[in-house]
Amino acid sequence: MDKRRVVITGLGAITPLGNTVQDYWNGLLNGVNGTGPITRFDAEKFKTRFACEVKGYDPSEYFERKELRKYDLVSQFGIISANQAIKDSGLDFSKENTDRIGVIWASGIGGLITFYDEVYSFATGDGTPRFSPFFIPKMIVDITAGHISMHHGLHGPNYATVSACASSANAIADAAMLIRHGYADVIVAGGSEAAINQGGMGGFNSMQAISTRNDDPITASRPFDKDRDGFVMAEGGGGLILEEYDRAKARGAKIYAEVAGFGLTADAYHLTAPHPEGAGAQKAMTIAMNDAGLNKTDIDHINTHGTSTPVGDTAEANAIAALFGDHAPKISINSTKSMHGHLLGAAGAIETMAVILALNKNIVPPTINHFTDDPDIDPKLDFTFNTAKERVVKNAITNTFGFGGHNVSLVLKQVD
Repeated sequence: MDKRRVVITGLGAITPLGNTVQDYWNGLLNGVNGTGPITRFDAEKFKTRFACEVKGYDPSEYFERKELRKYDLVSQFGIISANQAIKDSGLDFSKENTDRIGVIWASGIGGLITFYDEVYSFATGDGTPRFSPFFIPKMIVDITAGHISMHHGLHGPNYATVSACASSANAIADAAMLIRHGYADVIVAGGSEAAINQGGMGGFNSMQAISTRNDDPITASRPFDKDRDGFVMAEGGGGLILEEYDRAKARGAKIYAEVAGFGLTADAYHLTAPHPEGAGAQKAMTIAMNDAGLNKTDIDHINTHGTSTPVGDTAEANAIAALFGDHAPKISINSTKSMHGHLLGAAGAIETMAVILALNKNIVPPTINHFTDDPDIDPKLDFTFNTAKERVVKNAITNTFGFGGHNVSLVLKQVD
């Protein structure tokens, strides 16, 4: 069976750089840093006291007070970014066959704030179990997909993808598969995360995964820099509308880009560390390019996973150098996590959005906070350090990897 083409027709974002897609993009191009002191709880005794929080967020601007009882912050961010994407797409669901429209929404952790608050309240109480009836529905990872479908009456495929930090890239890949093979015509896909609380920060601190650069937090996220010491926790959400190409053309939709290929692999190597040679990453990128019908020399831009961890960045950089060979120095590589931090399960969605906008604008956002070259990384690679670069971007890859060895590479291209 011939594969149906899949395109992106709507975008939505709420991020540490801004609460709309345009604000997010402007922040990326201008090298804005979303890092600041943690405000969601008193972090004085924590090893890390900073994060990339969403700024200026007032839930009353988006939800009725009665509604908010049902939503963990992770669902709030998800609903907001999905609604933005739906509006941007121009779709009117009242005029559509909603049996053919689905929602695949990701989160790596889910309602961690709700879980912590409910358990803390019980543990510090008199032992009487007084749990909210919304405790479980607010916490479970799939609930945001459910809320989005209920809000809009969408009866197609509906579920969550969970693969740690690769979760929302998996959601996009799944959405593309369903549309390609005729199981749906439109999918609202993306992810959200809200894990900046005592449990989230404490847990990642104990793993030594996040930066502890409290004396200079604004430069803490420094992917591919010699002195990187871990990622910066972030929160927010990103939504995308994936749609069958001929259908989108027929309704006169604005088409941002084509989801041309995807590659899904496992390192099968370590609980939290990537394969040292990036073997799984190389396979994922290779599969994605083959799926898209592209050669290595067709790739203009790669938005890396690039979390700013000592082991992870080296493995990914070496994987790119090894896979692309002589073409590797011609690729504009970046890590937008240097600005917006690491949104965990939502990272794939907002970074896919950054690639889509790079394709549309022919500008590659920078990797900020670079000070010292890493001698273990090929010096010929172009990481777009510190300044955005104007260049033609026809075909691009975005990489997203997760604890457990999950690897997802997506190939996006300009639409002819």
